[in-house]
This record gives sequence, structure tokens and C-alpha cells, in this order.
Amino acid sequence: MTTQRLPFPVPDERAHLFVDSYADMHDLVEDLVVPDGVPEAAATVLRTARELLRQSYYCYEFSTVAVMHSLIAVEIVLRDRIPEAGKKPLHGLIKQGAADGTLTARQAEYLDYGRQIRNSMAHGQTTHAVMPPAMAVPMVTTSFAIVSELCAAVL
Repeated sequence: MTTQRLPFPVPDERAHLFVDSYADMHDLVEDLVVPDGVPEAAATVLRTARELLRQSYYCYEFSTVAVMHSLIAVEIVLRDRIPEAGKKPLHGLIKQGAADGTLTARQAEYLDYGRQIRNSMAHGQTTHAVMPPAMAVPMVTTSFAIVSELCAAVL
């Protein structure tokens, strides 16, 4: 049996389009802090999304994965906050959340846009999507904000 030895990570050449060094990646995500009161399942997913953004310095595509992952955290919290959420798809949760005031119109618009991106990737309509960190960071930040606002409304 042959074992493949993976190389140590090297910066993705595209990373230098938005930062000078890995240390700069910390600056991009330092405000992405999971507040108290967020359910642990969602908090774990948000922390993972934040770390995926940082690691996109080495694997540029991780920024796209971070956005998709951050939407999972929002969905977790929506299922917890929306009465009778059951097994509704994210689209149904967004519609119900907007209708009953759980979500603002702007939040619902953002989530629906993210849902469409996620679905096109998950269902093979988009086979290779790369979202630059400059685009991914605001989207992940918005997921953090929505989760924070939904959880603060319950406290």
C-alpha cells in the first residue's frame, strides 16, 4: 500500500489579491464573534464558518464553503424560532419567518439569495463556484448578525 504524503499548506496565489499575509486573515474575521445565547449547534457551525474564511488563505475555495456553512447556522436557529418548522425546507422557513415577523424583509432577501446559491451548488447546477473572500466575508458576517438578532429576540 502506498501512502500519499500531503504537502504543508502554501498560500493560494489568489489570496494575495486581498491580503498580504495569513496574519491579515485574522483581521478579516476578528469581529465574527459568536454571542452568548446562541444554541451550541449553531455556534459551532458559525465558528467553523469563521475558520473556513481564515483558511481560505491556503484554499481559496474555503471562502465559498464558509458562506454555505454559515447558512446552516441560520437554518438551525430559524427551526428553533419558527413555530411548527418541522421539516420545512429553508425556502419555507424564510417565507414563514418573513410573514410572521421573525425575519425582516432584508434578512429574508439575504437568506433567499444565499439559499439559491447553496441550492445551485448542492444540486449540481453550479459545479465549481469560487466566491472571493471580499464577497464571502460580508455574507458570513450577515449570517452571524441574523443569528445574533434572532437569539437576542428570545432572551
